Parts: sequence; C-alpha cells; structure tokens
Amino acid sequence: MAEFRIDGVSLSGKPVQGIINAETMKLAKEKAAQMARERKFKVSSVHTRATFLYRVKKGNEKPIDGEQKAFTKQEVIDALGKMGYTVVYVRKKLFEGKGGKVPDIEVVSFVRVSSDLIRQKLPFNDMMAMLINDIQNKTLREAIREINQDLKQGKDSEKAFQRHERALGKFAAHMLGLASKSGNMGEIFESTAKFLERNAQFKKDLKSALIMPVVTLVILFVAVGYYVAYIFPATASLFQKFKIELPPMTAATLELSDFITSNILWIMLSIAIPVGVFARFATTERGRFYIDKYIWSIPAIGDLMHKTSIEIFCRVFYALYSGSGENIEVIKMASEACGNKYMESQIKNVALPLMVEKGAGITEAFEATGVFTKTAISRFHSGAETGTVKNTAMQLAEYYEKETSYRMRNAIDMIQLVISMIIMVVLTALTLVSSETATIKPKPPGGWLNFFATLF
Repeated sequence: MAEFRIDGVSLSGKPVQGIINAETMKLAKEKAAQMARERKFKVSSVHTRATFLYRVKKGNEKPIDGEQKAFTKQEVIDALGKMGYTVVYVRKKLFEGKGGKVPDIEVVSFVRVSSDLIRQKLPFNDMMAMLINDIQNKTLREAIREINQDLKQGKDSEKAFQRHERALGKFAAHMLGLASKSGNMGEIFESTAKFLERNAQFKKDLKSALIMPVVTLVILFVAVGYYVAYIFPATASLFQKFKIELPPMTAATLELSDFITSNILWIMLSIAIPVGVFARFATTERGRFYIDKYIWSIPAIGDLMHKTSIEIFCRVFYALYSGSGENIEVIKMASEACGNKYMESQIKNVALPLMVEKGAGITEAFEATGVFTKTAISRFHSGAETGTVKNTAMQLAEYYEKETSYRMRNAIDMIQLVISMIIMVVLTALTLVSSETATIKPKPPGGWLNFFATLF
C-alpha cells in the first residue's frame, strides 16, 4: 500500500497532520474526508510519499546525486539544507516502478535467515542491517530498508511491514509485523518460515504434477490437429482424385479434416472465448470463491489441496494462538492465510459467529463450517477437552504435511501414467488410420476382367 500524508486545519485554526495507507489517491482522499468528519478538522491537502531525485554539493566539492522518499519536494530541500548542503535541484522521479511481488524463494530465504539470526540472539536492528546489505533482489532490499527506517523512527511495526504487502506477500507482512511487537518473535518467525517453505514446496509439486502434463497434451493435440487438417488430406486427396473408394476410418478422418479446415475460425473462437471468460472470472472475488469451493472435488489433486489448506490453517493457528479470548482474531487470521477463499468464508461467516454470538466451542464451530476433515474435527475435540488445542494444531499440521507429501508423489505418478495412456491411445489411432490408408489399392481401368484380359 502507498503511504499518504494528510494536512489540515482544526476548528481552532491549529495545523493537523496525519499518515494513512491506501491503495490509490482516490481511496486516500476518501479516508482523509472520513477522518476529517470524525475528528472535526478541514483537509487542506493529501500528499503521497514519492521518490525525489536530488543533486547537492558542499563548497567546492564534487556534486553528489541521490534519491530520497518524501511527501513533498520542500521536505527534501529542508532536510538537505539542515545537513549543510547547497541544493542544485530536487525533482520528483517521473517513472517510479511499484516493484511487484518478490519471487517466493527470495521471501522464504529472507524469513528463514531472519529466524536463524533471531534464534542466535542477534539484535533485531543489526539483523536487518546485515540483510539489507546481502539481499540481491532490489524490490525486497528496498522494502526491508524502508521497514528498518520506520522501526527506527518508532513507527508501529505491524503497519511498517503491512505497507510492503506487495513485495512480501500479505501473510508474511502480517506475521512479521506481529512478531516484531510480540513476546515470542523467534517462534513466529520460525513458524512463518516453515509455512512459506511448505507453501513454496506445495506450489512446486503442484506445478510438477499439472503443468508438464498439460503442456504435453496441448503439444500432442496441436500436432494431431496439424496432421489431420493438413498432412492427411494431402495424401487422401490423391485417392479421391482417381475416384478410389476409401476405407471407413480413412473416410471418417477425411471428413473430420474437411470439417476442421472449413470451420477453423469458429472452432478457435469456441475454445478461446470460454477460456477467456473463465480466466477473467477466476480473477474476481466471486470467481476465486467458487473455484476454491469446487477444486477440492478434483480427483487426486483436490483432496491434497484440501488437506494442505487445513495444514496451513493449523500452522498459523499454532503460531498465534494464546489460549485466551484473543483466539477469535487468531482464527480469522489463520483462515485468511489458508489460501482457500471458500474455507476462509466458511470460517468467518459460520464458525466465528457461532463462537461470538452463541458461545459455541471451537470443535462445534469448526464442524459447522463443513471444511474440516473428520480427523481434524476429532483431534480438535480431543485438544479442547484436554486444554491442548495449540499443540493439537501443530500435530495436525505435521501429520497432514507428511501425508500430502507422500500422496503428492503418488498423484504425480498417476497423472503421468494417465498422460502416457492418452498419448498411447492417440498414437495407436494414428497408426491404425495410416495402416489402413496403406492398404488402399486402386482398381485397374475397365475393371478386373479387362485387366486380366490384357494380361493374356
């Protein structure tokens, strides 16, 4: 999120200033207007925090170029002047990239190293300074530098990290922000690192299970389509030219080829339009909800994704659960981290209202959602009775990690077997059609009787 500064004047004429975070300037102005109504002041301006390029010099020394983030140009000029520099120019950077999502491996490496250094009792400020110097990814390095500056200035750690959700990811930013002001920083960093490593491994395994088979099938069907639409007709047309009767499979393949070549535009549109509509629908909140709701029904992969979502929920729940009344917020945060919008919705809209409004226990509330397995419900029930809910969550997470890791390898083998069978069937069909075509024999002119008469 971008950072904005609100400047205003109170009813008594005193200047008012505040900092807010928002996605866009429009949203920032809406927040500023709402804040002004609540706190009784008039907004005079809203400035976004931007990067300014500057050139300064001191005496006869060589000019120095640099850049600084600030809300206004005058802030940079005043700061440089207080440092004894003569300002040559200060201008706003025209093309300021928003950075973007840092590769998962970079974030995982940052959190894992941080966790190890915290466990070695290294002071947090020293740790951040070391990482800033060693991080190679520019976006992540700048994000960590700004977070460190904010923390040194005494800003709220949770807000400092959440400002960089785009770079770190929503879950990592939220967890690290909480860790910085909690009493168990090392444990939360360790749990966050474990979650990110597990999530990255699952994505890698899922890509291995789905992407290569899909690419293989696409290439196979493109090759078959090219053969049926262009190569095969060139051969079969020779027989038609001499009015030779074609065998059944050859004739059917030729009809299919004629249909494809005659309607290629409509065929492409009938494929492209649904794919485009689905892709657009998948980017919406409603689309993600329904996809996540039914994705668990996919054979082989669906059950793994379901249990992985429960595993992630349990890991976050374990890291934050305190056993006190604050567990409502913990359950909400764990649901947001699980990676499944349907599961998140069920927990927020079914489980939490039951717990808050009707005083239901954690087992009853989780069972009502319909998103937890019988094993998970049984374990939470035992944990609730013995007062070991937190440890039960970790046991479930470890159990499902081992199970999904083992079953993922089996699923990959099964998918590869199915793809191999499809390839075998397609190639067998092409071989049969080609073999049938090779058996075609032209009839001699005048029929077989005249043909034999010419021989004698």
